Amino acid sequence: MMLSRLSAPLRALRRLTLPTLVLALATTLVSCGGGGYLPSPLSVTEPRPLSPEFTSRKAASYSPYRDAQCDDKNNPANVGCTVDLSDEVITPARVEEDLRLVQSAGIGVIRLFTSNIFGDLVLSTIRNNGLDLKVMLGAYVFRPDTPDIEAANQSELNTTIALANKYSDIVLAVSVGNETMVDWSFLAIKPDDMRRYIKQVRDATTQPITTDDNWYFWATAPTTILDVVDFASLHTYPLLDSFYDPTLWDWRQAGVPADQRRAAMLDAAVAEAKRQVGQARAYFDRIGLQSMPIVIGETGWMAVDLPGDPDVSFRASAIKQTMYYQRLRDWAAEPASNRPPANIFYFESFDELWKGADDGWGLFTRDRKARCVVQSLNPPSASWVYDTSQPCVPLVPGTPPPADVTRYVLFSDAAPGPGDLFATGLRWDAFDGSTAEYAFPDDPAPGDGTQSIEITPTPASYGWGLLLYPSEPSVRTNLADFAQGTLNFWIRTDNYPGKIEIGIFTSLDDGAAAPVFLQIAPGQYGYCNNNAWCQVSIPIADFLAAEPFLDLRFVTFDFVISDVYSRTGKAEGTTGLPPIYVDGIAWTR
Repeated sequence: MMLSRLSAPLRALRRLTLPTLVLALATTLVSCGGGGYLPSPLSVTEPRPLSPEFTSRKAASYSPYRDAQCDDKNNPANVGCTVDLSDEVITPARVEEDLRLVQSAGIGVIRLFTSNIFGDLVLSTIRNNGLDLKVMLGAYVFRPDTPDIEAANQSELNTTIALANKYSDIVLAVSVGNETMVDWSFLAIKPDDMRRYIKQVRDATTQPITTDDNWYFWATAPTTILDVVDFASLHTYPLLDSFYDPTLWDWRQAGVPADQRRAAMLDAAVAEAKRQVGQARAYFDRIGLQSMPIVIGETGWMAVDLPGDPDVSFRASAIKQTMYYQRLRDWAAEPASNRPPANIFYFESFDELWKGADDGWGLFTRDRKARCVVQSLNPPSASWVYDTSQPCVPLVPGTPPPADVTRYVLFSDAAPGPGDLFATGLRWDAFDGSTAEYAFPDDPAPGDGTQSIEITPTPASYGWGLLLYPSEPSVRTNLADFAQGTLNFWIRTDNYPGKIEIGIFTSLDDGAAAPVFLQIAPGQYGYCNNNAWCQVSIPIADFLAAEPFLDLRFVTFDFVISDVYSRTGKAEGTTGLPPIYVDGIAWTR
């Protein structure tokens, strides 16, 4: 798997130490880099062509890990891990179940990253069960700094050669090394060593040979490598690039209307992938390698955004994964004159828990449920279970308040006025550590009834918060007509220190959450802390400016008042905060 060439190798699958790498050669999927040589035309006298079966079948990478929680439980970074990759028992029954699911998802070629651990098991399962699957077999190698690592590399290479020959009817191509030479790699293998490994496998097999690496490596690849490979297997991840280098392409598409933004984002992502592949294509053409095939060895889209790095909020979703996948298929089907990739390997078949925050790419979840991207290929059954944790179609906007409604009242015990619509079915709920109750202050809010909300902050270490939202979780309020209006409320507090926060949450039309908080100090938007009632009035446009992804057709939390210390500047663990009273909460056009 890859990052932008400008990114640092920070993700979970890059946490292994060198001693661990030596011991875990065949059970870990990390990568390395290098480059910088002057190119010359391919010296392989008879390049081996990719077979029609290889180029015409849909492709995806596959690893069988289900139970492993981390890459190495002895690594201090993996506190609490009890099952690592070396502990996982990979059984023939599980592999067969996986491969039947992959085949049912329309995949005809799978890429294996390593040969030693599960290569023979996967290949024998395909043969013994007559499965219609072909393989790009991988040899996973590390920088040969010691005799032990070189011996481990030789074991992996020899196994790869033996399997490629034993299963020559199934293995259509071989890849030696995974992201070993891009410049951000943390365990770079020298091109001379990689050339030696690639040539060793090529000399002993009959299949087309490559090495898998980041697009930037291939756009500057040295002769040392180019003259021993038959095709380029290139990795491109516009989604990850948007995290590690947010300026590389415009993933937010903030200038596009909300209901068109998702499609615009995915169009821009594929355009960036095409640009990256085009960089390698132009380089090959320039140095006389016009006939060098390019295969995308890895690309994908996360269906879920998991805590940690990379944080891809507003980007990861099952719907966006489906759209990216379909755009990849459209790209692969473009006319030959457009020079599309010879094939595209989707990353990946199944989620793998051990990857931590860098998980959620799978066509299937870890418990083997089909995500939206492949659900429609088969009706639900005991062996084809749909993942229902996310919607597979965009949400339908709720019905907006009638045009003659000028004020959508969330909390008030005053009599309704002309143009007022009082919300129903709302509930108050607190972040951990905060309390709130109805109160009857001696001097109620001007123009309102006698009842107010009294917030008595009993904060957790990070702060406190109170939310007002529909009692039914599936309810979303369409307040798009209030985009040019204001959020108004009365507030009273006696010397509450520093800033408070006012927020609203919306969903996106694929179900992802889009929250926004504005931190306000006394004197901003009418807020005061002098023990007098003051009316706060915040333009909805200011919320939209702070978070362009807000979609007011899907408002989920109509009003939030909070104080999260990391955002308001208070010290963690601050206590002794005075009460806050709020009243007369309404959205106004």
